[in-house]
Amino acid sequence: MKPRILQTGALSPGLDAQLAEEFDVLRLWECDTPLAALADSGAPVRGIATSAPVGVPDDLLAALPDLEVISCRGVGLDRIDLASCRARGIQVAGTFGVLSDCVADLALGLMIDAARRISEAERFVRAGRWSREKFPLATRISGQRLGIVGLGQIGQAVARRAAAFDMEIRYTGRMEKIGQPWAYEDSLVELAAWADMLVLTVLGGASTEGMVSAEVLEALGPRGYLINVARGSVVDEAALLGALAGGGIAGAALDVFADEPHVPEAFLALENVVLLPHIGSGTKETRRDMEALVLRNLQSYFRTGAVVTPAPDPGAERVPQSLPV
Repeated sequence: MKPRILQTGALSPGLDAQLAEEFDVLRLWECDTPLAALADSGAPVRGIATSAPVGVPDDLLAALPDLEVISCRGVGLDRIDLASCRARGIQVAGTFGVLSDCVADLALGLMIDAARRISEAERFVRAGRWSREKFPLATRISGQRLGIVGLGQIGQAVARRAAAFDMEIRYTGRMEKIGQPWAYEDSLVELAAWADMLVLTVLGGASTEGMVSAEVLEALGPRGYLINVARGSVVDEAALLGALAGGGIAGAALDVFADEPHVPEAFLALENVVLLPHIGSGTKETRRDMEALVLRNLQSYFRTGAVVTPAPDPGAERVPQSLPV
């Protein structure tokens, strides 16, 4: 018999069809009363296919006593209770490694856009203002100081790209990465005070919620730029709005928000912020690779007992006391 899995939502026509061919799939989003449908489903649910924005709600996790594996499209696993999964022996996989380049590409594009005011200049031309006035000067990124928060696969990919622009690079995170060529700061505030641009590539979740606080933004200062391709929860949005509106920082570029897809209206009125609809992995090539890995992780677990790209264990790293998490 095919293993029974639960799918939390439509992923793509191709992947949905592949999952249906390989497994006995309960399509939860088509159920009027999802938890009741589980009780009536017959065979025990052994796996879940989900996506990072949906994750696995706590009540759903608790309702699946036979669950063995979760395969998530995405690397932000903050909507899955990883501690409970580890305690129950449930393997959790994300699509690690296949989206790093696309997110890093976008981060670099946002750095250039924010500093050179590209989106603002485009609006300037569309509004017919070029014939009446001169566009103000912007800031170059070449040779600037780049602080990276979270030097995982994405953070390292950002650093490699930034090096081609002759940027000086430092980073912070849970702990120093041995063997990396970039300088480590164990204080986020000190990193922000040093940097001209602060790029967020850290994982979301309770440990990083609100870590970019008013204090961090004040340290970044009126010439600094904040780039967020991580999770909206990492930034205190009220503090960021205040810093942008009051000149506390020079600008920001955001691909993520705390309550997606809802963006605080105050952001929309500001010229010094670039706003994107969470498109970090949004290329045809990367989505294809992510979906293939969702399927591969489930196949590997049911064939070998182990997923291919397991979630990292946050308990394996020491968190410096001076890093506000």
